[in-house]
Amino acid sequence: MHLFLMVALVLASLCSCTGASTSGHSAQGDTLSLKYASNLSIIKHDDYTIVNLKNPWKEGKLLHTYILVPRESELPADLPKGKIIRTPVERAVVFTTVHCSLLMTLGKGNHIVGVADLKYIKIPWIQEQCKKGVIADCGEGLSPVVEKVIDINPDVLLLSPFENSGGYGKLDELGIPIVECAEYMETSPLGRAEWMKFYGLLLGEEPQTENLFAEVDSSYNALKNLAKTSKIKRSVIVDKVTGSVWYVPGGKSTIGQMLVDAAGIYPFAGDTHSGSLSLPLEAVLEKGGECDVWLYRYSSDRFMTMNELLSEKPAYKQLRAYQTGEIYGCNVEKTLFYEQTPFRPDYLLSDFIQILHPDLNGLHPLRYYFKIK
Repeated sequence: MHLFLMVALVLASLCSCTGASTSGHSAQGDTLSLKYASNLSIIKHDDYTIVNLKNPWKEGKLLHTYILVPRESELPADLPKGKIIRTPVERAVVFTTVHCSLLMTLGKGNHIVGVADLKYIKIPWIQEQCKKGVIADCGEGLSPVVEKVIDINPDVLLLSPFENSGGYGKLDELGIPIVECAEYMETSPLGRAEWMKFYGLLLGEEPQTENLFAEVDSSYNALKNLAKTSKIKRSVIVDKVTGSVWYVPGGKSTIGQMLVDAAGIYPFAGDTHSGSLSLPLEAVLEKGGECDVWLYRYSSDRFMTMNELLSEKPAYKQLRAYQTGEIYGCNVEKTLFYEQTPFRPDYLLSDFIQILHPDLNGLHPLRYYFKIK
């Protein structure tokens, strides 16, 4: 009996310990539930938050680990390994137009103290602040002016990583946390957009980004369901020749998936690539030459015409969409395509649905793609 009681007490003690380890504030912490993002994990503890970024190019490896510690609290003594960032971030150098746009959406534009690749940032307010000297122009993204970065003393650098970059040169030596914004490597539109929750944690805007993402999620899925009700089914080909190659979105890319979500017939939907396919013009003509609609992006100080398209490549005349005039261009100089769509994929999906399903009414007017004259 004594032995039985001792065993029972030990088991009860073990059960109690196990219960504690899975409770709200445990040694393991609370893992934030993410619906779509596959390369991001967020684990909350009482005094800090761990953010792990998976390496999208090396399976099973981490790209980076960040330890977010509230600015007003003392630094905990038992922090795990990772780059410590004091939150909320108040001074950021931002290397991309999309993240500038997100900060402004969250009401944190005044936290941008420096930018890189200014010529690619199509946000008038950012351009004006740089002219006034309020925001520092830190030069080219691949070779920024390190002295300027040092002078403005930011809390973080927000930049997009790429495969085999070999690091960030002198920026790595500054001791300023480099936040690698790798959401573009997610393989679903909503997975990419869900990274706004990470940026919300950095900026002290967690409730706002939770609400914003819930709105995006709801809007995107409502549009997806609406597209299924259309009685019109149209096929679509995307983008155009650059140099000697036609880059078409792979079947597992965010654009490829969005075309399917828009209930469009995409000839490369069965492809398994998450990036673009580089194909000769002839291969695209063979597979997509009979598509009903042609969507493409371009960069110009004015809107393009069909004649200009033909002057680029006379072979475009073989496309059925060219012959019927069902061509829609997105001028990235005149629209906020790159600034908005990564975190508002529902906006882009709405464009796709309107173009592919003219029988569906009541949607927001086209934002990015407009019929070529």
